[in-house]
Amino acid sequence: MFTLTIGVPELILRAVLVYAFIFVLLRVIGRKHVGELAPFDIIVLLILSDSVQNSLIANETSVTAGLISAASLFGVNQIVGYISAGSKRAERVLEGKPRILVRNGVVRKDVLAREQISVSELVEALRREGCSSLTKVRYAILENDGHISIGLRGHRRESTGLVSADEAE
Repeated sequence: MFTLTIGVPELILRAVLVYAFIFVLLRVIGRKHVGELAPFDIIVLLILSDSVQNSLIANETSVTAGLISAASLFGVNQIVGYISAGSKRAERVLEGKPRILVRNGVVRKDVLAREQISVSELVEALRREGCSSLTKVRYAILENDGHISIGLRGHRRESTGLVSADEAE
């Protein structure tokens, strides 16, 4: 039950490789799918976890192998977090940068297409923020976490020290 049939370094390497592969896949898919999962996206993630399980631990069935793999995944995730927090360039590479979807009431369809967001999804996000018309939108930004931030015209900006929509691009 606790005896390993393959070495610890191999288990750690397997976990790191699977983590990196899935990370790259999620970056290619885009933020929208990570932040707002549709039912088919959830199905893919569930199947994905089962499909990579054997590559994580090979034919190893011991509890120890599972614990080493899980600890390796969490460790890699922590390292990525530290690297991202310590360097703006690394953060941009690892997490991406916010994308402006609407500027001064004008929808940027090229950005919507690149981020795989439909106009109806954008309008739904605007409605959630209480906006009934695109002409009222100063900016709509797709954040790194998949959330769409909305800034309306005529609203005073608070002094938060955050980057405005005009400065984000």
